[in-house]
Parts: sequence; structure tokens; C-alpha cells
Amino acid sequence: MQQENRARSIGDRIADQIIEREGGYVNHPSDRGGPTCYGVTEAVARANGYKGPMQDLPRSFAFNLYVDRYFRKPGFDKVAEVSQKIAAELTDTAVNCGPGLPPIWLQEWLNGFNLLGRDYPDLTVDGAIGPMTISALRAFLAKRGAEGERVMLTALNCSQGARYLDLTQRREKNEDFLFGWVRDRVMN
Repeated sequence: MQQENRARSIGDRIADQIIEREGGYVNHPSDRGGPTCYGVTEAVARANGYKGPMQDLPRSFAFNLYVDRYFRKPGFDKVAEVSQKIAAELTDTAVNCGPGLPPIWLQEWLNGFNLLGRDYPDLTVDGAIGPMTISALRAFLAKRGAEGERVMLTALNCSQGARYLDLTQRREKNEDFLFGWVRDRVMN
């Protein structure tokens, strides 16, 4: 119970930080997601039961969505028990890139960093944060320490940056967002 409360408070802090970074209502003509509020797209808001105008989306709705859909559901609450910084990065990336990619990137990087399986076994890259992924993350950080945490954060940001560049190359209007994505998401 205490661990669950701790993870919840970490998730709360992460959600607050994301909402602060995202700001309020925006309706940019180049944004395929349409109107957003606190970073929540209209499609995501509707899929999660919100029926009102986007400019009136309650902050509490965005907060609960971020904690439940982008922190707990992908398993980043489990990651937070090992590294709050990595959990925060994964959660923020999930908000901006979707919750399916960050767990895959974490597993791919853990496999790449395991020295051909000498430090811990390869993971099945399935996007499911379970005991094997957490065990690999613990082993990686036990071996590499604070430097390993910094390297993992940089590695995850490399994947995120490559995703943004790909999105921009596939849809020219995303150039309106590329600089900000890199400045606010990759460099942060």
C-alpha cells in the first residue's frame, strides 16, 4: 500500500509537470489533433468520456487522464519504483507520442545496453512493462549507476527525436512543431 501511494504521488507530480508544460487551450491550424487543452487532444478527450467544449476541459480531467492512461496503464508506475527520472521521461513521451512507443524504446535500449546478454538477458520487445523489464532496468542501473540513468534518458530522447523528425518528414505541416518538440521534449 505504501509503495502504491508513493507511486501515486510520483505520478501526480509528473502529471502536474506535464500540464504546466502543455499549458491551456490551443487550436493550431497545422495540428492534426485539432483543439487541445492541457495537451489532451479532442479525440482522446472524447474517447475518455469528455463531452464539453475543449476550451472548457477541466484541469482535473487532464490530470486524471495523465496519471491513469499515461503513467499507470503503461506500467511507468513500476519504472518509478526504480527510477523516477526515467518514469517521468517515459510518461511525458507517452503523452506526446502515444503510450505504445516509450515502453518499446525502453526495452530496445535495455537490450542494446546489456552487453550481449552478459549483464542481464535480452527482453522480448513487446511494449509490456512487466517483471522482466523492471528486472533488466534494475540490473542496468545497478551496473551503471547515475551515469546509466543519464545515458538511458539520453537514449530515450534519441528515439523520441527520431520519431519527431520522421513525423515531420512524413507531414510537412509538422515543421510548425518540430523545433518546439525538440526544445521542450527532447532537450528537457
